[in-house]
Amino acid sequence: MPDSNLYDADAVLARLNFDLPPERIAQTGAEPRDSSRLMVVGQSEISHRVFSDLPTLLRPGDLLVSNQSRVIPARVMARKPVTPDGHGGGVVEVMLLREEENNVWSAYLKPAKRAGKELWLGEHRAEIVGVLEDGARLLRFEHDLKPHLDEIGRLPLPPYIDAGDDDEVWRERYQTVYARDPGSVAAPTAGLHFTPELLARLDSMGVERCAVTLHVGAGTFRPIQGSVADHTMHAERYSVSEAIAQAINRARAEGRRVVAVGTTTVRTLESAWDGQMVQAGEGDTRIFITPGTPVHVPDLLITNLHLPGSTLLLLVSAFAGEERIRAAYDAALAGDYRFYSLGDAMLLENQQGG
Repeated sequence: MPDSNLYDADAVLARLNFDLPPERIAQTGAEPRDSSRLMVVGQSEISHRVFSDLPTLLRPGDLLVSNQSRVIPARVMARKPVTPDGHGGGVVEVMLLREEENNVWSAYLKPAKRAGKELWLGEHRAEIVGVLEDGARLLRFEHDLKPHLDEIGRLPLPPYIDAGDDDEVWRERYQTVYARDPGSVAAPTAGLHFTPELLARLDSMGVERCAVTLHVGAGTFRPIQGSVADHTMHAERYSVSEAIAQAINRARAEGRRVVAVGTTTVRTLESAWDGQMVQAGEGDTRIFITPGTPVHVPDLLITNLHLPGSTLLLLVSAFAGEERIRAAYDAALAGDYRFYSLGDAMLLENQQGG
């Protein structure tokens, strides 16, 4: 990516900065899910709908691509071992990030400096065996931890949500209804607006659906500090099956629109793009889409209202254009739109024509 794109992005991010009253940050999702508001941002106008209107905004033959990653209970309160002389003990908050290799997880610890060399997550011993560049620790377990996460962990809700103690409610509400592949530490939140009934309506009108996987990392919470050029994206794992790649390429070849559900889906599709078509495969991506970066695959994007100073705000600006995003956010701030993970949605057109 040319440096000029990155330096331009600093100016874009500054121009798109805004103050958001805390009460505009959604603390609960709309019920039913598809009753949230939907801002439709076209080439020259903005209209205000509800999410359940989506079938009237799509066409038969459109291909709706979602991210089927499932959020894991990655927040675990661990304890330090007590030594024979009675020292030690204490609690360390562990935010599991991902399994780097068999039985070795990266994780943020709080407090990290006093964690020691060994932790117990429930009845599961972890040895701290390394430190990554961003301060995350590597924890080696004696066996596979994944089957035990439902028992020992809690869902890792974003820090701006006052979750309370009702973890069981959040385990359902902070998942998309089509979540399938466990591995995310944050929900692909644009998909939270869909209900089984809405998906059935889309199916009946001839909208084709398929799903890719990108396991959302904790970096999604991290605002850009300093220059965009110095920001490092965390690696996130993605997967596109052969059948899904063929479905996307077929839709594009036939002139049918590809509709991405969420920025994570955009990042997956663009990571799999080889310059001509979407390639099947899996791997890690650090793709950073900023103004000036062409977005090749999706024609439309369903997305939520993002944090000022975030990589996601840069992505939607690259997709729809800075002026349209500025107009959309001005309208959202002036209106009664709810922001962030549990808030309202936007439907954006690709300014580059796909």
